[in-house]
Amino acid sequence: MSGARLGWAGAWRLARRGLDWKFRGLRLLVVCLVLGTAALAAIGTLTQSIGSELAQRGQAMLGGDVEIEIAGREAFAPERAAFAQAGTLSSGARMRAMATLVGRDETAVPIALKAVDAAWPLYGTFTLATGQSAHAPSAQEAWIAPDLASRLDAHVGQSLRVGGAAFRIAGVIGEEPDRLGEGFALGPTVIISREGLDRTGLVQPGAMVRWKYRLRLPSGSAMAQTPQRLADSLTHRFPAAGFEIRTRDTASPGLDRFVSRMGQFLGLVALAALLIAGIGIGNGVSSYLEARRGAIATFKILGATGADVARVFLLQLGVAAGIAIVLGLVLGVATTPLIGLALKGLLPVRQGLVLAPGALALAGVQGLLIALTFAAPPLLRARAVPAMALMRGALVSSGGNRGRRVRASQALALATGLGLIAALAILTAGQPLLAAGFLAASGGVMGVLALLGWAITRLAARLPRPRAPIARMALANLHRPGAQTGALVTALGFGLAAFVLLAGVETSLDANIAARVPARAPDYFVLDVPAADLSTFEKIVHDAAPAARLRTVPALRGAIVAFGPEHAMTRVADLARIPDDAWALRGDRGLTFAETLPESNVLTAGHWWPARYSGEPLVSVDEKLAQAIGLRLGDRLTVSLLGVERSARVASFRRIDWDTYGFNYVLVFSPNALADAPYTLAATIELPPQEKTPKTARAILSGLVHALPSSSVIEVGPVLAQARDILGQMAVAIFAAASVAILAEMAVLAGAIAAARERRHYDAVVLRVLGAGSRQLLGLVLAEQLILAGLLAIVSLGLGTLGAWAVVTQVFDFAWMPNWGTMLAVLAGATALVLAMAVGGSLSVLRTRPAQALREL
Repeated sequence: MSGARLGWAGAWRLARRGLDWKFRGLRLLVVCLVLGTAALAAIGTLTQSIGSELAQRGQAMLGGDVEIEIAGREAFAPERAAFAQAGTLSSGARMRAMATLVGRDETAVPIALKAVDAAWPLYGTFTLATGQSAHAPSAQEAWIAPDLASRLDAHVGQSLRVGGAAFRIAGVIGEEPDRLGEGFALGPTVIISREGLDRTGLVQPGAMVRWKYRLRLPSGSAMAQTPQRLADSLTHRFPAAGFEIRTRDTASPGLDRFVSRMGQFLGLVALAALLIAGIGIGNGVSSYLEARRGAIATFKILGATGADVARVFLLQLGVAAGIAIVLGLVLGVATTPLIGLALKGLLPVRQGLVLAPGALALAGVQGLLIALTFAAPPLLRARAVPAMALMRGALVSSGGNRGRRVRASQALALATGLGLIAALAILTAGQPLLAAGFLAASGGVMGVLALLGWAITRLAARLPRPRAPIARMALANLHRPGAQTGALVTALGFGLAAFVLLAGVETSLDANIAARVPARAPDYFVLDVPAADLSTFEKIVHDAAPAARLRTVPALRGAIVAFGPEHAMTRVADLARIPDDAWALRGDRGLTFAETLPESNVLTAGHWWPARYSGEPLVSVDEKLAQAIGLRLGDRLTVSLLGVERSARVASFRRIDWDTYGFNYVLVFSPNALADAPYTLAATIELPPQEKTPKTARAILSGLVHALPSSSVIEVGPVLAQARDILGQMAVAIFAAASVAILAEMAVLAGAIAAARERRHYDAVVLRVLGAGSRQLLGLVLAEQLILAGLLAIVSLGLGTLGAWAVVTQVFDFAWMPNWGTMLAVLAGATALVLAMAVGGSLSVLRTRPAQALREL
């Protein structure tokens, strides 16, 4: 070896001979890389799979190439003619109603009524629960959802009453191709024919019915390839129609945004797990090289250069990292079907194994970059240490210019690697700004912890020496040459802060959902109550529940079509892109009018109109919408109501407390603006605890079915249960990603402790020779870890709480409602875990025999 540099081939021969194929000493690197890469691979594969399914099933999910939805009215003749001219047309309607079994009218169930024509479905296949495909229902038939069959104990052949008509139950719904495109259903579905809907008598002026027109564009035509062009053409041709148009490429915009944001969030959690694992990789490599100090010294004495040493160990680390990355990718692919199974029914997830080459390649590259970045500093340190220094002690770089050059090269390698990781994450992110902010925050936390580690080292060197020997040696261990204080502070601090953050997010979200929603939501929403029958409605409810609290408001549906200063109003149809916060501009919205300021609303600007106001029509607007679209007091706002445009001047802005779960409207008009339009009443029913009984519910529902068949009821309890199920499904994915992060954190803790273990072997031998016992050595370990853990617990509580607050209030837009007891208990448990791992990792040190250890030195 002397006098000649090793090439890569020679380095590989030495690396292969010295490589333990059980990866002793490199297991921490392997575990960290497997966990981090598996998380990235699973989440990337899942997100890409869902995106692919959305693209492939867009037509079936939407029910056509283009869908035009109109609230409250059927399409006018010119509009319907334009639809039919563009392609094959299927029309239908959606509304809420009540259903009972004929002969058992005492049990009524709120339903989502869906009327279809003979052309439905234009794409996909509708099947029954028996597996057979079904034909279009006749005017006397109905298909019912399994939930409705269960609640009514209904069977095929029985008669179902909806509104003023009875239908024979022709089958139970199995596969409904456009179900995901329909959105959140407030009740089990009942499918009838368009003619059957006319028989019910439910479609009255002002009724909350949504008419849907779906188009199958001709194959091979230019328009068939560009459904968006047709959508734009219809919007500009009928600007006052209030159309809500979707295309097969945006079959479910809300679902698209949800999948994108959820994938981004989980991807960032996985990247955080990999970054945390990177700290463990650095500690593991340091420990591995420390254990091979003698081999490195031997190489250098025999004439190997620092570059030769770096090649040998880089190849060994590369083999371990490559195998770990492959295992992580395999584990990620194998885990994806399990997550998909948990999300079945909520998201369009392809069942079985899914291979997403792009996601897997990205996960592999990120894993390799993490491994190289965090392994570089200890490799550079080992390369620069002289042979005699290696023989005398640990892998501690020399001082002076040589030491400064080594530290500079380590910093450069780390900065370059982290820069590449950040650039790759940002460039491949769906929301680059969010990814950049997350990485900047993570870098800031690591910077704070690194600065804290430096400060602890400096402070420990300047503090007075305690009289107690154990305390004195523990304090000295924090600042001596070769001390792992900086690495321990960064690793332990990041891990403890992550535990606090996860506990803060989980408890705060639980408090928002579990504590606030049930306490503040009404028991029932009632829609389509005829204004002339208000007294009848009140009598039905109060006969069944005398202490019930009722609230009623006029209810209409309309779409915002223009806004802004009167001389330069902006048409919504002309906007190239609708801002994310301006969701009220997408399609039609609930409208109402009122003489007084609604409950749970606070006026933030402008003035409310006086009682019996009869001047210029006015409107009060949600302040968040006003900010999103740049609306000012005195501007005008135009809505399309049943195809007719109505304008009003903006009189005030309001802050809405959406958590009340009552009637909250983005737009509230003065009565003279809308009172002459056809409208119905919407109502909420709040029951006192003593009247929340099945008997009361049956009396209210059956009474409304008999006296007001056109009205429909939404039971809040089942809706909240359905929402909780959805949240529970999403919690599975979040918990899976968080679990990987926690496992990575535990691996980092183990690595940080293992990195200092070799040095403790040497210290233990010296102290043993000087007469120290096992109890004293154990006390030394505990004292050192207690000093660090106590300081880091305080810092981690602050950093973790700040991070949890940001996630809860800024990402999820929830109130900050943490359970401090749980957070402190998690922090205490994590600190105890650190101490337990420190003691466990030091047991082998305590068992070291001086004679044997001295022979090995």
